[in-house]
Amino acid sequence: MAMLLMFFSTIIYAYINYTLDKRMDEQLLDHANYLFATYPNLEESITSQKEILRQTLNIDASIITADENSQIDTKIIKTKNKHNQHFIEIHIPYKTDKVTKAKKYLSIKSNVTESRELQTGVYKTILFVNIVGILIIVIYAYFLSSMLLSPINTIRIKLSNMDEHMLKNIDLSSLPNEFYPVAKAINGLTSRIRNYIKYQKELFIGSAHELKTPLAVMKTKNQVTMLKKDLSMDQLKDAIKQNIISIDEMNKAISSILEFGRQEGAHLEERQNIDIIEFLKRKMEGFKLLAESQKKNFKCDINPENLTINTQPLLLNQIVQNFVQNSFKFTPKNHNIWFNTKLLKDHFIIEVIDEGRGIEEGKDLFAPFVRSKDSSGVGLGLFLAQSAAEALGATITLKNRNDDKGTIARLILPI
Repeated sequence: MAMLLMFFSTIIYAYINYTLDKRMDEQLLDHANYLFATYPNLEESITSQKEILRQTLNIDASIITADENSQIDTKIIKTKNKHNQHFIEIHIPYKTDKVTKAKKYLSIKSNVTESRELQTGVYKTILFVNIVGILIIVIYAYFLSSMLLSPINTIRIKLSNMDEHMLKNIDLSSLPNEFYPVAKAINGLTSRIRNYIKYQKELFIGSAHELKTPLAVMKTKNQVTMLKKDLSMDQLKDAIKQNIISIDEMNKAISSILEFGRQEGAHLEERQNIDIIEFLKRKMEGFKLLAESQKKNFKCDINPENLTINTQPLLLNQIVQNFVQNSFKFTPKNHNIWFNTKLLKDHFIIEVIDEGRGIEEGKDLFAPFVRSKDSSGVGLGLFLAQSAAEALGATITLKNRNDDKGTIARLILPI
């Protein structure tokens, strides 16, 4: 802003100087035209009227002679004497002496000291205004930056004092309105980190529990088997079968944990533009074949006709697969599964509706190792889907149908 002020001040000063200089030049030419028009015998008249011209027009007029080689043209000369007085002088061709061939000029000289002092005064005024303006801008910028830095420092201190045990939201009431969007975004991120840490802890605890239970079963079964004196071959086979079942359960839990690790890597996948309609249509072709083999009715209604979005295909695929696979798992034979998509304002919505038993809405099914009563899985599917949705900036909802004859899984994807 200071540079802008100086720039415009320079333009104004240059314009004032140009206008004054042009006006003084024009004024001398007007005086010359007046003399030529008023005095037919110019040389004698300006000699006799010299004092009158000085008093009335504030000019000194005279006839000067130049040699014959001088160029005949009008020129303006600006001078300054030792007393700091400024003069402007114009030489206008008058006539050429027929005998000597000498060229005569009308010389008009005017004292323009007052005009120059006016220009100097304007320059000093503009300079003073610039200095005062720059000082005001600096002071204003200082106080403005202090006002802006104060809430920023508040946010910085809040963030620097945060750790995994003290993830608190920023109090919006202590911030100016302009910082609300930033603070809300930080609070949203804090909530996501808090949930992530919570789920990570639950994942570790759940993993330990899922592995510890089959190990305890195996240990107990082996100990009981070893205590028997007369151990038959059938009892030994039964003990081994129980151990194999426990090992299978452990493998299932470990596979789910490894799947979580692979998804964490998928979070690093670069976003790319894809035609999500074509993407989903290709995926649903496989599920149609699966539905036929399981004697289930799989219906698709994918709209609009085409839509390109910027997303991470691996994470999107994981969410869609989880939704559809769950619907297949809990929907009985000869019942319906609907896969619907629609565009609503600036969101693309994917819905999977089934005719299963529904869900226990009191449970946090997105937490790790939480599963419904009749589920045979480990309980990480929806947890992984939720994690993928958060990475995409999307929202997942899961609820029972209004008629309590199934479940509606919905993915709301911003575009």
